[in-house]
Amino acid sequence: MVEDEKVKRDAMAININGAMMYPDMTIVENASTSKDLSTLVAAVKAAGLVETLNSEGPFTVFAPTNDAFSALPEGTVETLLKPENKATLSSILKYHVVSGNIMAGDLLKMIEEGKGKTTFATVNGATLTAMVVDGKVMIKDATGATATVAIADVKQSNGVVHVIDKVLLPSK
Repeated sequence: MVEDEKVKRDAMAININGAMMYPDMTIVENASTSKDLSTLVAAVKAAGLVETLNSEGPFTVFAPTNDAFSALPEGTVETLLKPENKATLSSILKYHVVSGNIMAGDLLKMIEEGKGKTTFATVNGATLTAMVVDGKVMIKDATGATATVAIADVKQSNGVVHVIDKVLLPSK
């Protein structure tokens, strides 16, 4: 790659705690470079969703960090990663994915038009609710728990990622 092209490419990337996320790479390719998203990547692999999240999309992914997975009750992640729990894991991961490209500005507009909140369908068929609390975009899951969008608008070749601080659950 010519030096000027590398500088331009790096200028378009977003740094997530030392891992560069490039807009010309897929969701899985980028997430695989991040130490903070390694649990998510392991879960995507265990659920058999790598090919899907490497496909054309576009997808909007609310990506939980390793700390978000660590906050689940002890043993939850290990249990979900077992082959016999693949369907449950897949459902939970698909609950973090929305079809289309929903940038932060679009989400804020939807929240404003919804008079303070908006709902949208996830790939697993359930809904999420987004709202703004104390100036931060929050995503509420089916259990009533909320995740904060910590890093927004991480552009990918097949969509966009918003890094969140909690794992969203489709039901109790």
